[in-house]
Amino acid sequence: MEQITAFIAGGFGGVCAVVVGHPFDLIKVRLQTSNHYNSAFDCVKRTVAKDGVKGLYRGVMAPLAGVTPMFAVSFWGYDVGKQIVKSLRPAGTDANTPLTISEISAAGFISAFPTTAIAAPFERVKVMLQIQGQQAASTAAKNANPGAAAAACTVGAATATASANAAKPHFNGALDVVKYLYKTGGIKSIFKGSVATVARDGPGSALYFATYEYIKRELTKGDDSGKMSLGAISFAGGMAGLAMWIPVFPIDTIKSNLQMASGNTSISSITKAIYRKGGIKAFFPGIGPALARSFPANAATFVGVELATQFFKTYL
Repeated sequence: MEQITAFIAGGFGGVCAVVVGHPFDLIKVRLQTSNHYNSAFDCVKRTVAKDGVKGLYRGVMAPLAGVTPMFAVSFWGYDVGKQIVKSLRPAGTDANTPLTISEISAAGFISAFPTTAIAAPFERVKVMLQIQGQQAASTAAKNANPGAAAAACTVGAATATASANAAKPHFNGALDVVKYLYKTGGIKSIFKGSVATVARDGPGSALYFATYEYIKRELTKGDDSGKMSLGAISFAGGMAGLAMWIPVFPIDTIKSNLQMASGNTSISSITKAIYRKGGIKAFFPGIGPALARSFPANAATFVGVELATQFFKTYL
């Protein structure tokens, strides 16, 4: 029953996260995968000018369809991870002894493995939808100023790859992208970036759940009920989101470029190309929108999870 509760509560939290955070995520991905914008504000302005406010929700159906089960699996995986960690404790340990922060980190790390099975393909589709419109702009810039061609192309792509990307069809939705990816590269293409996703979400999830639990314990110190206000839950959830993103953001940049590139590319080739472009700084484009999104989106996530969990405890 605990696992079922964690699964459903996580899914509800995922819906809350997408509604609040998708516009920020779209801006992050566009900044990560293109040099076409001068700043996050410039990206927002151009996106809204071209497609209106609804343009900020381009590709939202993919994360709604993917993030909901992804968060459900993540929180279910976290619950399973906690049970695994408890089973590895020394014999005779009281079953009611709370997990330490390091044990919670281990459980969070474990949760990343089942989550990747959903996260990798859906993020691949989401990235493909989010970068639509960039290719035409990059091609126009190349034609107007051949010397600026390198700045207009995505960092992880060679000239041939950039040309192929520019020639990609306009996708009408997530299913359209899936059909295209399967037709051009099979299942392997749909799951492109899975290793990078695990590399990001393993340590990220460890920090995510550990930070939330640590802050939760600090805020409820001396309170035997352990209950928190919605404001406190929002703060702990928001801080957990920040703690997760800052260390793993460079890996996310690599993953985004890997998932939008055509042909056979590797993590090492993408990483080298990014570094050649601008050193360490080149791994952090879009970190502003990512952090701006992370706090409210993860605050909403944990509020949703806690409310759903409380509902089950009360009525079931």
